[in-house]
Amino acid sequence: MKNIYQRINELSERYSDYTAGNLSKLVRIKSLTANEKEVQLELKRQMEEAGFDEVRIDGLGNVIGRIGHGKRVLAIDGHMDTVDLGAARNWSFDPLGGEIRDGFVHGRGSVDQKGGPASFVTAGRILKELGFDADVTILFTGSVMEEDCDGLCWKYIVEEDGIKPDMVIITEPTNLNLYRGQRGRMEMQVHFYGRSSHGSAPERGINAIYMASQAALAIEKLNGRLATDEFLGKGSITVTEVISQSPSLCAVSDYARLHLDRRLTAGETRESAVAEIEEIIRGMNAKVELLTYSEKAYTGLEYGMDKYYPTWKMDEEHESVQKGIRTFTELFGRKPMVDKWTFSTNGIMTCGTYGIPTIGFGPGNEVLAHAPDEKVPVSDLVAAAAFYAAFAWTFAE
Repeated sequence: MKNIYQRINELSERYSDYTAGNLSKLVRIKSLTANEKEVQLELKRQMEEAGFDEVRIDGLGNVIGRIGHGKRVLAIDGHMDTVDLGAARNWSFDPLGGEIRDGFVHGRGSVDQKGGPASFVTAGRILKELGFDADVTILFTGSVMEEDCDGLCWKYIVEEDGIKPDMVIITEPTNLNLYRGQRGRMEMQVHFYGRSSHGSAPERGINAIYMASQAALAIEKLNGRLATDEFLGKGSITVTEVISQSPSLCAVSDYARLHLDRRLTAGETRESAVAEIEEIIRGMNAKVELLTYSEKAYTGLEYGMDKYYPTWKMDEEHESVQKGIRTFTELFGRKPMVDKWTFSTNGIMTCGTYGIPTIGFGPGNEVLAHAPDEKVPVSDLVAAAAFYAAFAWTFAE
């Protein structure tokens, strides 16, 4: 008699064209951040067609599908917004064509990251077909606004929808490896206040550009001595924008601003990162600002948070990671590579902020995220659909 993993693999393979076709439909709908309405309606339709027990759209615009009604809750998340297309000359195919050929689904969002949701729709169909009836609720979240503010969607789901799962799977691309963490990040600006004078007599003024330049050079040195974590790697900081103002081009600058991209490794926090910059500008007429994000969702709701995205990592021996390893091994007959993302995900909110055990598993290679000629192997979609369905059984044990 075939075990549950064999049956799931067979069904996932059988629904290969179904999964690829669903992803193709999603790719053909342009869905920039805060403009996801049409793709969300299509995802909702796909969940309903797959036989989910309930599908709804919340106040921020997240699609939330449900299978089961048990006490323990597993959420499987994938964001539906994408970055823009970039220069057309860099694409060798239509980025919104959703073309299926040569074993790939082509187009923007196929990897980052509509492939995950297309796969979990199929996983839901498999669960229903196999009569999944454990004392578990599986939530499938097609989330919004991640590209501009990762985690905002889950802040809303936890704090406004009142949903706090027992565990989360993030379906961002992992190249079918099992991920258990990522560096955090934050966005800061440093404001420098000078005093203008005529450009013919700069000694009469205080040049804000010079202050900013001195700070920028010190920040470059700071980057070299930031902490390193054995698993997540080194923290980093870089200046990404310089803005200055003066009464005229014949006057000393009386204001300048640096924009900082700070990546946080284990042990680094919002407070420690701000303190490092405050030490650099000590004695200058300057201040550090942690930025905030506030945007109107496609539903019309305005929502926001600080641009602080905490570091998170799960211990490899944690039950959730071990269940991921066991699920993968049972399905595919080998152990997965356990690794981390180089970029940031909604895990900063689920695990980094709320402490919900979180792992990552998704179709596609993250090197194609935000890149031209983005495409995902159909075989990855098949494997991901099998993993999400199988993990429901593992989670229920």
